[in-house]
Amino acid sequence: MSSASSTPPTPPRLQVPENTPAEEATLQDALAPGARPIRSFVLRQGRLSAAQARALEEQRNFVIDYGSTLLDPAKTFRRQAPLVVEIGFGMGHATADIAEALPDHDFIGVEVHTPGVGSLLKMLGARSIQNIRVIQHDAVEVLRDMIADESLAGVHIFFPDPWPKKRHHKRRLIQPGFVASLVRKLKPGGYIHCATDWQEYAAHMLHVLQNEPALKNTASGYAPRPAYRTESNFERRGLRLGHGVWDLVFRRQYYKTTGSTC
Repeated sequence: MSSASSTPPTPPRLQVPENTPAEEATLQDALAPGARPIRSFVLRQGRLSAAQARALEEQRNFVIDYGSTLLDPAKTFRRQAPLVVEIGFGMGHATADIAEALPDHDFIGVEVHTPGVGSLLKMLGARSIQNIRVIQHDAVEVLRDMIADESLAGVHIFFPDPWPKKRHHKRRLIQPGFVASLVRKLKPGGYIHCATDWQEYAAHMLHVLQNEPALKNTASGYAPRPAYRTESNFERRGLRLGHGVWDLVFRRQYYKTTGSTC
């Protein structure tokens, strides 16, 4: 992957304590049969514009319904191409930009909030973008039930809810168990790209990703922003005000059948 022309200064490394057993009982327990799921999101009643509502009706061909059957990407996109899943795409602006910047890749965007889904679908129609499909459902269950192991070229997780209060840390998406489930979905050499504007969460992400033995950091700490991840207006405003943004890009290592790395 190419990187941006300028590398932001590396922020100070924060000390992140080991999780306590109670904190380890996090949202990945939703994968256990009969468990009461802990969600990394809260469904909000956002305002749905008329244009977004119209897109939800008119652009249904870009929508994949959640189900318990594994997706066949070649059938879905009518071609063979590297597949990237984006978890929580918000209003979808970065998702659409990345799909246009990487036309030789296919993308599945997973989002739970209806206005965001409508916003992305509106852009897909207006900009004639063909290499994105959308699933409106909990990403934990989508990955578990619909994405085959070793099928993904990459996973994008941009600006997930940092859940800053300590009592809410169990809701954070980036947790050891969830990262391990992502690794199983990646092809060898596939990548996980996370970004956040919350420094303490950046340190937490770095700690979790570095402690997953199947992953290797592509940088010595935080990564420069890859060129394909365009800055949002919100992000540019924050940078002008001196706020930080931290990217992390880790790759799944290659293994021989003996289990040693190549």
